[in-house]
Amino acid sequence: GSGHQTGKERASLTMDIQRELKNQARKLLEEKKVDLIIGYKQGTIPLRTTPCFIKDKAEVEDLVWNQFCENNLVKYLIGRSEKVGVVVKGCDARSIVSLIKEKQIEKERVTIIGIPCSGVVDRKKIQIELRGEEIVKVDLEDGKIRIKTRDSERSLESQKFLHDSCLGCKYKNPRLWDILIGEKVEESEPKNEYGKIEEMAKKTAEERWQYFNTEIEKCIRCYACRNACPLCYCQECFVDQNFPSWFGKTINLSDTLCFHIMRAFHTTGRCV
Repeated sequence: GSGHQTGKERASLTMDIQRELKNQARKLLEEKKVDLIIGYKQGTIPLRTTPCFIKDKAEVEDLVWNQFCENNLVKYLIGRSEKVGVVVKGCDARSIVSLIKEKQIEKERVTIIGIPCSGVVDRKKIQIELRGEEIVKVDLEDGKIRIKTRDSERSLESQKFLHDSCLGCKYKNPRLWDILIGEKVEESEPKNEYGKIEEMAKKTAEERWQYFNTEIEKCIRCYACRNACPLCYCQECFVDQNFPSWFGKTINLSDTLCFHIMRAFHTTGRCV
């Protein structure tokens, strides 16, 4: 089954998907079914891709598909009036469903290019593994991440460095799509789905408070979480309001905690 591929099969499939993605994007633009394609292109630094916005079919060759395609591109659909083709993973497609339900996007204007996903690589886990060595070059090959640093070369199994959220993913295949590229991948119920919640429930109130304090202290109030989230689309966010002013804009613990608690209430039940 497609859920038990060797590294070589996975690498070959990725190249096939990338080729087909370019073909489909070119066709959509040529037939004027869309005015814009939103997808991924190679990032300027290793282990990264970056969103790309293609209106000219000549730029279709920039499109890539690999295990570094982590951004949820659905955010860029909000507020657009033109016809758009957008590349989505299974999790991203769920946010399209939410935005359609909440009347933030019109499905008629959006062509969903769905790609089954076996998980996205967490570059932070790789950086920890490399202990801060500077990465010069990265290649994805045969299901392995071949990394060249200034001092060494390493080969890492990509499936061992996936985002935590990918490890428990139930929606590897998009549930909503107009064009599906690649074979569906095997899905399974995650083991110990509520393990982290059960672990937290066992802590005392003091231990939980300490945990949240430690996490919140890392926040510098840059609002990148809000800006990247497809479900944060209010024209005026509560943090930007002056009348009334809900809380201060400092990075004091109380102000920062208020921001995260209120944002959590706003997204509860809608998070994908």
